[in-house]
Amino acid sequence: MSEETEGGAEQPLMAHLLELRSRLLRVVVGVLVLFIPMSFFAKQIYSLLAEPMLKLLPAGSSMIATEVASPFFAPIKLSAVVAFALAMPWTLWQVWSFVAPGLYKSEKRLVAPLMASSTLLFYAGISFAYFFVLPTVFHFMVTVAPQGVAVMTDISKYLDFVLTIFIAFGLAFETPVALVLIVKTGFVTPKQLSANRQYVLVGAFVVGAIFTPPDIVSQIMLAVPVYLLFELGIIAARILVPESAAVDEQREQG
Repeated sequence: MSEETEGGAEQPLMAHLLELRSRLLRVVVGVLVLFIPMSFFAKQIYSLLAEPMLKLLPAGSSMIATEVASPFFAPIKLSAVVAFALAMPWTLWQVWSFVAPGLYKSEKRLVAPLMASSTLLFYAGISFAYFFVLPTVFHFMVTVAPQGVAVMTDISKYLDFVLTIFIAFGLAFETPVALVLIVKTGFVTPKQLSANRQYVLVGAFVVGAIFTPPDIVSQIMLAVPVYLLFELGIIAARILVPESAAVDEQREQG
C-alpha cells in the first residue's frame, strides 16, 4: 500500500497561495522583530564584527569610511543580516509548516532532522569563520603589507568581505546535508561517493583557493573542514538512506 500524506484531500491552488502568503508574512515579521531592537545596537554589533581586524592593526590605525553614508548604512546592513540569520530557525519552521502536509511520512522523518541539522551546521560554519578563519586571514593581510603602508580598510568593503567569508563557510558546512539529499534522490550512492574521495579532496582545495586569500593556511582551514564534512555526509547518508545499499547491490549484479 502506498504512503499517504497527512494533508488529506488536495487543496485548491488559491488556498496554497494564501497559505504561502501567510507564511512569508510571518517570516518577514519574525525578521523585523529581531531587526528593530538590534538596529539600536548597530554600532556595537559592527564593533564586534570588526574586532578580529582591529586587534591586528598597528597602533594608531583604524578603519575608515570613504562614503558619506557608510557610517550609518554599514552597521544597519549588518544588523539586518544578523537578524535574518538569527531568524533562520523561525524561517525554516514556516517552510516546514507549509510543505509538511504534502509530504509522505517517510519523507517527514528525513526532512525534519535535515532542516534542524542544516541550521546548526550553518551557524557552526559562521562561528568557525569568525573565531578561527578571520584572525588567520587578517594576520596574513597585515603581515604582508609593504613597509610604510598603513592598513586601514573601508568599513563597507570590510563588511562585504566578512559576509562573503561567512556565507562561504556557512554553505561549506552544509555538505553533509547536501550529500544526504543527493543520495536520497538516487543520483549517487554512498559507495560511489567514497570511490571519488580524491576528486573531492582536490575540489576542496580549489574552493579554498577561491574563497580565501592566497595563503596556504586559510586555504587549508576551509579545505580540511569541507573534506571532513564530506566523510561525515557519507556516513549520514548510509544511516539515513539505507535503501542506497540495495541500489549498489543491484548495480553490481547487473
